[in-house]
Amino acid sequence: MRVAGAGTHAGRAVLACCVRTLSRPVAFWSVAVLLVLVLAASGVPSPLYRVYAEEFGFGSGLITVVFAVYALALLVALLTVGALSDHVGRRPVLAVALVVEAAAMVLFLAADGVAWLLAARIVQGLATGAMTGAFGAALLDLQRTDRPRGALVNSASPGLGLSLGAVGAGVAVQHLPSPTDWVFGVLAALFVLAAVAVWVALPETSPRVPGAAASLRPSVHVPRANRRAFTTALPCLMATWALGGLYASLGPSLVADVYGVADHAVGSLVVLALNGTGLAGSLLTQRLRPTQGMVVGASVFAVGVVGTVAALAAGSLAAFFLAAVVSGFGFGSAFLGAMATVTRGVDPAQRAGLLSAVFTASYLAFSLPAIAAGTAAAHVGLTTTAEVYGGVVVVLALSAVAGLLVQRRPVTAG
Repeated sequence: MRVAGAGTHAGRAVLACCVRTLSRPVAFWSVAVLLVLVLAASGVPSPLYRVYAEEFGFGSGLITVVFAVYALALLVALLTVGALSDHVGRRPVLAVALVVEAAAMVLFLAADGVAWLLAARIVQGLATGAMTGAFGAALLDLQRTDRPRGALVNSASPGLGLSLGAVGAGVAVQHLPSPTDWVFGVLAALFVLAAVAVWVALPETSPRVPGAAASLRPSVHVPRANRRAFTTALPCLMATWALGGLYASLGPSLVADVYGVADHAVGSLVVLALNGTGLAGSLLTQRLRPTQGMVVGASVFAVGVVGTVAALAAGSLAAFFLAAVVSGFGFGSAFLGAMATVTRGVDPAQRAGLLSAVFTASYLAFSLPAIAAGTAAAHVGLTTTAEVYGGVVVVLALSAVAGLLVQRRPVTAG
């Protein structure tokens, strides 16, 4: 028994040594990769909605319900366990949530009807919501003080992840036999491995502090020092994520129904056109001041959405894709500016809670308008719905620009 105990202690010592010697840059980029993987999995169902709709016999209204329950479940998780990692540490929250994410992939594998799809999306939403604040906070914890990139990665990851997931699933549907088995089987295995890797190798960056039970009460908490910045960024978050929700839920259906292109890979490219160029927008405008980035981004975004409405009216698929690219560039710049503004100077012990508040606002804008659009489409058609939706988003984006310019005017005068 002593020999076995000694071996166990020696193994733990080696494991602890490995954890301690993992460099912060490696840990930072490992967390970034896992965040992109999680967000890619959330984007995978977008090109599959049409497949499921044809297989199980439901229309655009139910497509947006299946889409929206994910976002609503994610919001429930953000409001309850979003700040938990500020109290119990980042590592246990991430490891458990990754296991739950793997369970969601298994539910997708077993899906043979709408009820299974709803269950899978709910479980996936709960897992993603539990991880969102913890991942974002871990990136801020691990970033280099001389080259802070936490805000950049947090803002660029949704676009990159959603793009990779949607395009990968679209290609799989078009070219692989039993595509759902391949996609969800591989993802389930990856998430199990990721959970083990996080538990074994990720260094803990947040000490345990009291208040874990109290943090589970549903709430949105923005630290007092960050409230003005949060209010400034809110219109940008609402405008950009509302359009993202429309593309994620109904983008492939627009390509098929409005333009008559049934190819699933082409449908998934709509999501890439918006979210992929969001990454480019973040990278190319990262040197701008945060509020300047929001003004530039929201302005470009508004131009792109106007182009989208015009492309729908003209029936031009090429113009539709071009407008999505322009909108995506503005999305990336505006969201990076918003994220950098909100997280500047936040207390490390409140990082997960603040980021959960940011993503709560974002996912409300991502989900509720898309549900309304899906319901409206059943009555007035996809084209009219998308045109009206785009007009509302343009007004919101321009109001965000006007508010930012008015807010900056007294500072400039002083």
